[in-house]
Amino acid sequence: MDNLPRITIVTPSFNQAAFLERTILSILNQGYPNLEHIIVDGGSTDGSVDIIRKYEKHLAWWVSEPDEGQSQAINKGLKRATGDWIAWQNSDDLYYPGAFYELAAAAKKFPQAGLIIGDVMLIDEHDVPFREMRYTKPTYNALRAEGMVLTNQAAFWRRTTQDAIGLLNEQLHCSFDYEWFLRIVRSTKGAHVTRIWGALRFHEQTKSSTQSATFTDESQLVLAGREMSTWQIAMYRLRRYTLLFFQGHFRYLFRGITRRVFRTGTGHRLLND
Repeated sequence: MDNLPRITIVTPSFNQAAFLERTILSILNQGYPNLEHIIVDGGSTDGSVDIIRKYEKHLAWWVSEPDEGQSQAINKGLKRATGDWIAWQNSDDLYYPGAFYELAAAAKKFPQAGLIIGDVMLIDEHDVPFREMRYTKPTYNALRAEGMVLTNQAAFWRRTTQDAIGLLNEQLHCSFDYEWFLRIVRSTKGAHVTRIWGALRFHEQTKSSTQSATFTDESQLVLAGREMSTWQIAMYRLRRYTLLFFQGHFRYLFRGITRRVFRTGTGHRLLND
């Protein structure tokens, strides 16, 4: 345990009783000994608090009270985080087994990295996977060019990085993660591990399904003054495709290029095949 970095996971939650227990178990069942789990509930009325109480002895801290949105809820947890590495996992998403131990190994392999990301699986409401998302080493210009070419479901950052850049922007309610990761990769080096660490769940109540217009408006606001030209965007897309090619993801690349040519597949701001 002394050789394993402390990992803090913050789980923001509001009326996600249908999925919350699965999220909690995906964290606890990692079997990672140096773990701090914090749950920040926004005053749920659907039985979520009963689920949280069920696992209370495994939690470093939890609260259930009204808040002003997900970004504020996450910030409450980040302020209490004591881990060497920190992440947030939404209350309807999952970690896959082994993710925390693999992060610990990656932290040793990439000592200069302040952000380490893995890959993600898209799942439905029954945990059935239907598509993987493969990423590459995250950089500031890559995120400027292509948007969210990473996800919080498989992203961890050093406590020192968080201390340097501050907390989430609570004025943003949908694209706060985009603004946050832009700040991170502008201030520190990123690294990528070709392993699926997390699962992003699609269901009817996700904000990406119900607030797509807000995502678009906020993302444009975040990117204002940092836009790239068409040829620069194409260059960074080619960079990503090249890196994925050398990772051996040939079928993934073929599918992504096909989707882009024919504009098919699930429409979502994160799905940058």
